[in-house]
Amino acid sequence: MTRPLQLARLDATSASFDADLDRLLFWDVSEDDGVNRIVRGILDDVRNRGDQAVLEATVRLDRVRATSLAELEVSPQRLDEAVAGLATAEREALEHAAARIRAFHERQKSASWQYRDEDGNLLGQQVTPLDRVGVYVPGGQASYPSSVLMTVVPARVAGVGEIIMTAPTPDDVINPLVLAAARLAGADRVLRIGGAQAIGALAYGTESVPKVDKIVGPGGAFVAAAKRMVFGPVGIDMIAGPSEILVIADGSADPEWLALDLFSQAEHDEAAQAILVSADGDLLEAVHAAMTRLLPTQPRADVIRASLEGRGALIRVADLATAVALANRVAPEHLELAVADPERLLPELRHAGAIFLGHHTPEALGDYVAGPSHVLPTYGTARFSSPLGVYDFEKRSSIIGCSAAGAEILARTASTLARSEGLVAHAESAEVRIPGFDANRVR
Repeated sequence: MTRPLQLARLDATSASFDADLDRLLFWDVSEDDGVNRIVRGILDDVRNRGDQAVLEATVRLDRVRATSLAELEVSPQRLDEAVAGLATAEREALEHAAARIRAFHERQKSASWQYRDEDGNLLGQQVTPLDRVGVYVPGGQASYPSSVLMTVVPARVAGVGEIIMTAPTPDDVINPLVLAAARLAGADRVLRIGGAQAIGALAYGTESVPKVDKIVGPGGAFVAAAKRMVFGPVGIDMIAGPSEILVIADGSADPEWLALDLFSQAEHDEAAQAILVSADGDLLEAVHAAMTRLLPTQPRADVIRASLEGRGALIRVADLATAVALANRVAPEHLELAVADPERLLPELRHAGAIFLGHHTPEALGDYVAGPSHVLPTYGTARFSSPLGVYDFEKRSSIIGCSAAGAEILARTASTLARSEGLVAHAESAEVRIPGFDANRVR
């Protein structure tokens, strides 16, 4: 007989609820000194010895067979062969997903703009794509062609000049779906390297790998530590934590659908978090029963159980308004609204990486094919950050062009402010644009 799932049960009306919720949500984001020492050593080695350091770390850590870094670059012919070798259903699925992701992100593109003020000054903003980006695609225990599409396609839409993708292939095991996705998404180069050595190569540049402007894509603890350490000279998208889902449900929801939606995030890894919130106590009980019944059917049942019993919860609230307030407090990566009228709640929801509306919109569709990127802020960072998008691959330059008359007007204001700050050269640089202005009078 299957052992029932031992999920945490929280009640929003309880006096201890705030403390209980804080304990549930807590995830230790402190840096691991041991990991940091290893990563720092690898990064320093890559910066000092380039290709050879990357090669040695890859051979040692991923057990690949190679005598040069060039051997770890996937040729365009190999990428084409990966596409040609796909089963029809797999190729059509990748093409369908890529097309939808592309169509969504085309709508995110920013336009440059300009205007002239009343004094004839030209002001505006010029939007340009990054020259070169590095896309990290996880490997090892699992390979994710969906992550290739969700990162490379937005960069391609943005007009990035060169996209370099890195993906580890431990024991020389290469997922052809990942290679096919790289070709269909539009990656320019694909390298079979991973871990901190890949981040170092992209950040610092080596003989074979040019330095990029920004590194995007999820990874494990060593990749996260490496991204954190190289940030500054090179940009990064975010430091991702364990996957999360929070589901708000009412009595109109199907318990089995909800159970599977929660499983879909719990199966990522044991640290993932899946939370169900409802004012309907009978629904919560029905979902718990469905989860216990369906768990044995899941190939990753052990991972799902560990995740749900370690960090999952069923939370009883008084009403939907309380559920919405709770969602805003949690700021989850994924927020499902499994309610009869989800759009009514949407204006009140302020913090979530992605919001899934209604019973027919499981989070899994967002992971693969809906359109928006599945690279999302985790651990409450949706309070101040956004999903990966075209805007992550664009930068903005301010445009300022003063007319003679406009310069005279603006220079008087600039002069006053600069002198109040004690920056005389600033003031005089503005003042010489004012006809007849005598700087000696104010020195």
